[in-house]
Amino acid sequence: MNATVNILLFKSKTLADGSHPLMIRICKDNKKKYKSLGVSIQPQFWDFEKNKPRRNCPNKDAIQTLISAKLNEYTEQIIVYKSTDKNFTVASLADKIDSSQQATTVNELFKLSIDRLKIARRTGYALSVQQVYNSLLEYNQHLDIYFTDIDVVWLKQYELYLRSKELSDNTIAIRFRTLRAIYNIAVEEKIVKPEYYPFKNYKVSKLSRETPKRSITKSDVEAILSYRTEHEYTIFAIDLFLFTYLMGGINFVDIAYLTRDNIIDDRLIYSRRKTSKLIKLPLQDKAIELIDKYRQFDNPYLFPIFSKFHKTDQQKANRVHKVITKVNKYLKAVGEELGLPIDLTTYVARHTYATVLKRSGVNTSIISESLGHSSEKVTQIYLDSFENSQIDEAMKNLL
Repeated sequence: MNATVNILLFKSKTLADGSHPLMIRICKDNKKKYKSLGVSIQPQFWDFEKNKPRRNCPNKDAIQTLISAKLNEYTEQIIVYKSTDKNFTVASLADKIDSSQQATTVNELFKLSIDRLKIARRTGYALSVQQVYNSLLEYNQHLDIYFTDIDVVWLKQYELYLRSKELSDNTIAIRFRTLRAIYNIAVEEKIVKPEYYPFKNYKVSKLSRETPKRSITKSDVEAILSYRTEHEYTIFAIDLFLFTYLMGGINFVDIAYLTRDNIIDDRLIYSRRKTSKLIKLPLQDKAIELIDKYRQFDNPYLFPIFSKFHKTDQQKANRVHKVITKVNKYLKAVGEELGLPIDLTTYVARHTYATVLKRSGVNTSIISESLGHSSEKVTQIYLDSFENSQIDEAMKNLL
């Protein structure tokens, strides 16, 4: 059944001044839906046979212009649905028109979300969202679209575009998880109705591929510790790798922000910047030696990653990116010289921390074998739930 849209004066409802609301009526598949135009008219000024204002109706021209504009809006949307062979109901048509009248576009919500993350000092995640925003702009040319425009077909086309750029499966999965997160915000803030949510049918999980293991053996760690060089930055890179390994697989960005205030009663206590989980770990003797080695009187940070010149969150984020890139470059060179089976990075230290404990017989309830994104929060929850003595005993297996 074809959809029809017409205007009528809704006699079933009479307002206090005796006027009736002007309504648009949508009919399709024996269903009807009425939407108010926000205007009411006295019955003597309406031609009920021709469904239009009479000549003597106050503001006749303005009312007729409003009616024509609204009818055109609905008619054009019906044509779009038909031309794309997309089915719709009277409710979905009305919702589509309503949603298109909202001020919040995909472009606006992305920018707002990035600003919110910066205010919350989640600079790293803000950069990730910015990267996806730039990717979407490149793909679609503009983002002055509404979330109802992002359907399964649109997502599949975006996936094909990313694959044409020869991006890895996991990189594509990260882009889609970020886009899905922004869409979830749109649903939560009632920018778009839940029934338009495209990720019920488009499964982001299918994009991910199992990440190869990123851990090495305890003997490999010992080989790294025995590595000798006069190159100052290579030594620094190895020391950061060791500190990560000894101190619970601490993330590089968390190392960068450590200050003297994070050392309390021979324990390292800090909140993870990514998950906000409070971490309390015993300071290993070798870790204390590394802290003492890099301690600077005029710098509150434990390691020389930040200085007094790095004041803003953006400056610090840029500095972290620059240093970790350089550190991983030298670690990779060390790993290649030692003949290690995988590229050596600070992240390998995180995985190796967990793997060595697991292979040493430590209960998986205390530390998970993997410290990837999918299990990192679970790992932190487990660590938080045990007494310090249990963690202290477990970490004796590291060296």
